[in-house]
Amino acid sequence: MNFMKQQGFTQEPPDRAALRFKGLQFQPMVVGSLMLVAILTQSPAIFLLVSALLWLNVLVPAANPFEQVYNRLVARPRGRPPLTPAPGPRRFAQGMAAVFMLTAGLTLLQGWTTASYLFQGLIVVAFAALLLGKFCLGAYVYHLLKGNVALANGTCPWSDSA
Repeated sequence: MNFMKQQGFTQEPPDRAALRFKGLQFQPMVVGSLMLVAILTQSPAIFLLVSALLWLNVLVPAANPFEQVYNRLVARPRGRPPLTPAPGPRRFAQGMAAVFMLTAGLTLLQGWTTASYLFQGLIVVAFAALLLGKFCLGAYVYHLLKGNVALANGTCPWSDSA
C-alpha cells in the first residue's frame, strides 16, 4: 500500500491494489532488463532508446508503450484492471530514470567511461530499490521537492503508515 501511495495512486481495496501493483511492476521489469543489457554491452544506443521511451511516458502519459502492451497482453486477457496514465510522482520517477539513462548513453558516446559508470551505478541502485525493495527513489524525491516530507517518509517500505 505504501508503494501505491508513493506512486500517487488513491487507496483501493487490497485485492485490487495488489493487481495494480503487479501491473505497475511490468514497466520497471522490462526497463530493468533493457538496462542490464545496456550495461553488459555498454551500448549507448540502448541507453538512449530507453531514455527516449521514458521521456515519451513523461511527456505523453497516455501514450506509454509499456502500459499499452501490459493492458493488451496481460490485463485484458486475464481480466485485470487496466493501467491508467501515471500520476505526477510516477511520471517524475520516469523522468529521473530518463535523465540517468540519457546521461549514461551520452557519456559513453563521449568516451567518459568513469562518468558513465557512475550513472549506470545510480540506475542499478534505483532499479534494485524499486524491484527488490518496493521503494521508488524518483517518487520519494518528488514528494520531498513538493514539500511533502511526512508523506515521502511515510511511504517508505519500512514505514507502517499505509
